[in-house]
Amino acid sequence: MKLGDIANDAATKYGKPLDGIRILAAEQMQALPYATQLLARLGAEVVKVEHPIHGESGRGSAPAMLDPEGRAVGATYLRNNLDKRSLGLDLKSEEGRELFLALVPRFDVVAENFKAGTMDRMGLGYSVIAERFPGVIYASISGFGNTGNSPYRDWPAYASIVEAMSGIYNWKNPDAPPVTIPVGALGDISSGLFAVIGILAALRHRDRTGEGQYVDIAMLDATVAMTDVVTNFWSLGVRPEPDKGLQVICEGFRASDGYVVAQIVREPQFARVAELIGHPEWIDEPRFATRAGWGPNLETVIRPAIDAWASQRTKLEAARELTAAGIAAGPSFRAPDVIADPHVAARNMLVEMPRTDGVEEPVLIPGNPVKLSKMAEGPETRVPWVGEHTTALLGEELGLDDHAIAGLRDRGIVT
Repeated sequence: MKLGDIANDAATKYGKPLDGIRILAAEQMQALPYATQLLARLGAEVVKVEHPIHGESGRGSAPAMLDPEGRAVGATYLRNNLDKRSLGLDLKSEEGRELFLALVPRFDVVAENFKAGTMDRMGLGYSVIAERFPGVIYASISGFGNTGNSPYRDWPAYASIVEAMSGIYNWKNPDAPPVTIPVGALGDISSGLFAVIGILAALRHRDRTGEGQYVDIAMLDATVAMTDVVTNFWSLGVRPEPDKGLQVICEGFRASDGYVVAQIVREPQFARVAELIGHPEWIDEPRFATRAGWGPNLETVIRPAIDAWASQRTKLEAARELTAAGIAAGPSFRAPDVIADPHVAARNMLVEMPRTDGVEEPVLIPGNPVKLSKMAEGPETRVPWVGEHTTALLGEELGLDDHAIAGLRDRGIVT
C-alpha cells in the first residue's frame, strides 16, 4: 500500500471512529509515537511536539535517510510518525512552556513519554494541567510509571531493559547470556497498545461524566503482562531445567531453505507428527506416552527426525504439510519473505513511503493492524519534518501572526 492509497474505500462514507479527537503529544522514540500513530490511523488529529532544532530523539536512530534539507531521519522515527503534524517547540524554555499550556485547552488528550517526573519538573505535569483544564485526558508512558512507589521510578528505560526485568530473557535458557530484543521493541509496542486502550477508555469515561483523568502506563507493567508465562508457569510449579525443557514442543526445524516453526502441545498432535514424518512407532513408545517425555528427548531423537523430514521440503512446503496434519506451523520468514508475502499484501500491512534522498527503494512502514469494516484505511501522509507545521499551528490555534512567530523563531523557542 502506498501513501495516499485508500483501502476499503466503500467505508469512506462513515469517516473514522476518532474523527474530531485531538492529541497534543510531547513524544520521542517509539512507545508513545507508536500509540499516537495508531490513534491517528483511527482518525485522531495528532500534533507532535519536539525539539525545535534536532527534533525528537527517534530522528537520531540508525539506519536513517535524509530529509529534503539533508538532515538524518532515523528508522525509529520513520516507522512511528505517519499522519501527524510537527510543532517545533522548546519545552525547556519558559516561553515554550507557556505556549504548550496555551495549546492544551484546544486538545482532548495531552500525552508524553519522558522519564517519570520530567513533565512535573517543567511545570507541565498532570496535577498542573488537570487543575487548569479538568476535562483533559493526560497520558504518560515511562519505564516504571509516574504513579505508585516503584523503586525504579527514576531509572531511564528502553525496551530491552523492561524486557529483561520481565523475566522473558531467561525463561527458556536460564543459564545462557540473555538474547536481547528478540522480537524488536516488545516493551515499546506493548506499552503503546496499552496506552491506546487507556486513552480510549478515558475518552469513553469523559463522554459519560464530562471528567478527564490520568492514564499512566509503565513499560515494565506492559511487558510483564505480555510475558505472562514467566510468572504463571512458575506459580504452577514449572522450573526451567536445561535437560528437561518445557512440556511442549515449540521449536524451529531445519528445512531446505530455512526453518519451519511448529508448536505441539497435546499428545494427539505428537502422534500426528510421528505419522507424518515416518515414525509411527513413537506412538506406542512409553517415553513418548505423555508430553513429559518430549523435552528430555527433543535434541537426541525428535529434532533429528523432524529435521531429516523437513530438509526434503522448503519451509513453506513443510508448514503446509504440518498444517494439513492438524499441527500449528509456519515458515520462519526473513525480511524479503515478509515483504513479498501475499497475506501481508492482501491485508495492507506494509505502507510505502518514498524516500527524499534519491534512493529509489521506498521506506516500508508496518500498516494498521486494526481492521474495521466501517472504516477505510488511508490515505496515509508521510512523516513530518522538524517543525514543518509550527507556523500554521501557532496561527490556527493561538492566533499568532507572522511577526510574533518570527520573534519566537529568532529566540530559538520554535522552528
